[in-house]
Amino acid sequence: MRETEVAVIGGGVVGCAVLYALARRGVAGTLLEAEPALALGASGTNSGILHTGFDSAPGELETRLILRSAELRDEVLDGLGVPVLRCGAVLRPGSDAEQATVRALAENAARNGVAVTVGADGALSVPGEAVTDPVAYTLALAGAAAGAGARVRTGARVEAITRDGDAFVLDVGGSSPLRCAVAINCAGLFADDVARLAGDGDFAIRPRKGEFFVFDAPGGRALERILLPVPTKRTKGVLVFPTLDGNVVAGPTAYDQDDKDDWTVRDDAAGEVLPKARAMLPALEGAKPVFRYAGLRPAGRDGVNYAIGPSPRCPGLVHVAAIRSTGLSASLGIAEHVVGIVGGLGVALGADRPLAPGPLPPASEPWWQRAAHHRGLA
Repeated sequence: MRETEVAVIGGGVVGCAVLYALARRGVAGTLLEAEPALALGASGTNSGILHTGFDSAPGELETRLILRSAELRDEVLDGLGVPVLRCGAVLRPGSDAEQATVRALAENAARNGVAVTVGADGALSVPGEAVTDPVAYTLALAGAAAGAGARVRTGARVEAITRDGDAFVLDVGGSSPLRCAVAINCAGLFADDVARLAGDGDFAIRPRKGEFFVFDAPGGRALERILLPVPTKRTKGVLVFPTLDGNVVAGPTAYDQDDKDDWTVRDDAAGEVLPKARAMLPALEGAKPVFRYAGLRPAGRDGVNYAIGPSPRCPGLVHVAAIRSTGLSASLGIAEHVVGIVGGLGVALGADRPLAPGPLPPASEPWWQRAAHHRGLA
């Protein structure tokens, strides 16, 4: 039986950020990912946008972790060689009601300490918004942690969790069991399933599908900034944004479903996305998408969001669940917060130190194609 002090279940950006943050504090954990590679779930099928938190509700845990991530991000991105396009974003209101919303967003940004400006035309500019390659980001975090002694096991689905004295035994399909003192549940869509393996059924995850459409840059001209819509209470709406490789992406939708394995793009999605995208970027009129993909965000049922903390029913198990669409943006703050929780459970933490970058495997295709091709959807 293999042994580790801390096991991280789930190899998306949050799980890899937790592994990385542990390694920075001298804890060489073991990460278990069910899929054959990292970042094949929500982490590899999002927008790649790194948000500042300008529009997040002040004081909430999610907001605090997004803002903390923004403070930590540049050192990590630059230190690990993660590609990033620091392009900023703009939100242009149409109606009087939308102008009022923009003014409220500017006031909200000020409360959160995020720099924004409102132009004479009423447009809100957010210079701190950026775009990255979310797969490269995830792999860089895992690679740096592995270079510091952490272990990453892919194709390692946790099928049972049992107690052995003060420790857990994680039964891993097709591989040796893993014994650990602390287990951190970062399993994304399947975080509720992992919780139930340990006898904890206090929360449930429902997939929220976000569908995206990829275009060649209209006229060969790269999009200079992220174009944001006026948000609603339920969703940030349809965005239009550049990729690092020069494409333009429009999306996402926000479609709640029950099937955790349905990653298809619905027939209705084009009608929900493309008219809004073309209104924001008229140069897309007449352009046809060159690719489409869907991501499933792990939304909590019954309004549960950012369910982070020790399990009330299983001592030694820490849940990092219901991390919705802001997970990429908040990942570093989440990881720091979780490491603090782990320290409170008796895991000895050393002084924080930066980690050297690990080797990154060459990308055989753009990140926005990778997960769809893995599932045979393109």
